[in-house]
Amino acid sequence: MSKFWSDRVKTTKPYTYGEQPKDKKYIKLNTNENPYPVSKLAIEAMKAAVNDDLKLYPDPTCFELRSEIAAYYGVDKDEVFVGNGSDEVLAFSFMAFFNRGDKVIYPDISYSFYDVYAGLLGVESERIPLNEDFSIPVEKYKNKNIGILIANPNAPTGVCLTLSEIEDIVSSNPHSLVLVDEAYIDFGGETAISLTKKYDNLLVSQTFSKSRSLAGMRVGFAIGDKKLIEALERIKNSINSYTIDRVAIAGATASIRDVEHFEATRRLVIETRERVVPCLEKLAFTVLPSKANFIFAKHESISGQTLYEQLKHRGILVRHFAKPRIEDYLRISIGSDAEMDAFLSVLEDIVKSYK
Repeated sequence: MSKFWSDRVKTTKPYTYGEQPKDKKYIKLNTNENPYPVSKLAIEAMKAAVNDDLKLYPDPTCFELRSEIAAYYGVDKDEVFVGNGSDEVLAFSFMAFFNRGDKVIYPDISYSFYDVYAGLLGVESERIPLNEDFSIPVEKYKNKNIGILIANPNAPTGVCLTLSEIEDIVSSNPHSLVLVDEAYIDFGGETAISLTKKYDNLLVSQTFSKSRSLAGMRVGFAIGDKKLIEALERIKNSINSYTIDRVAIAGATASIRDVEHFEATRRLVIETRERVVPCLEKLAFTVLPSKANFIFAKHESISGQTLYEQLKHRGILVRHFAKPRIEDYLRISIGSDAEMDAFLSVLEDIVKSYK
């Protein structure tokens, strides 16, 4: 700690990202990255963007990218905001829509960055316990009229609300913002973007990191009422007008256009997920129903910490959360078929060794 730290820095508890060890080569199933290549069209577009124009600032409005996103989802470009990853979109949303001392609610087991943003910005938070089956208790979010954040599918559980359940929450809270974080929606859920035309209190965020294989590029977006988007733009332009660089704009724009690649790779992830689940169940794992590019599972007798350590020792990284209710669960990102076969083989050996 330095004497120059502000009180905000002293009290902040930063987000803990998935480990990225450098000691040896691992099969990485711990950070929900897409195992499949980036769209060739996106690669070509990014290569073409590496030219003498890099001496110029990028378009601060991201006009072309916003237009492509708008066309894809059937909304107006003025209903689209683009940020440096969906994490930036979430951070700007906290600043744009919640005052210091305001209250927001979200599940007790969810994306841990919500806690970080709330603490950093002085927003009071209430964590609503998930049901015993780890589903979100929809009734406890109705008629609250305070800020609401829902990750759908939820992380790290992968459990997904239906569109009608999301609408029940949004429609019953007309005087407060409902932010639906859809980082994983392309792997099996139904997006709530269509509801943004009906409800001016709904903001939906998504990312290019997961289903479009662009985690290393950092592009996310939000869709909602034009006045919500204007608020996000005001925050962005009070911090950094150029959050998206020329290369990222080119790559993301081409990625949106390459529908064939997007559909093919997300389908592969879904098919692999559905193949792996029964294999885990045969090894005496309980697996939550997932609509994401990861699965959340626990063994009937071996602790999550033990499994995590044994897998890491054998060159496979998964995510373990040492938190109440989920300390025996592992979050396992869906890799390629070869990676998942290797994971299952090692896991079977570990389970046998504990019998």
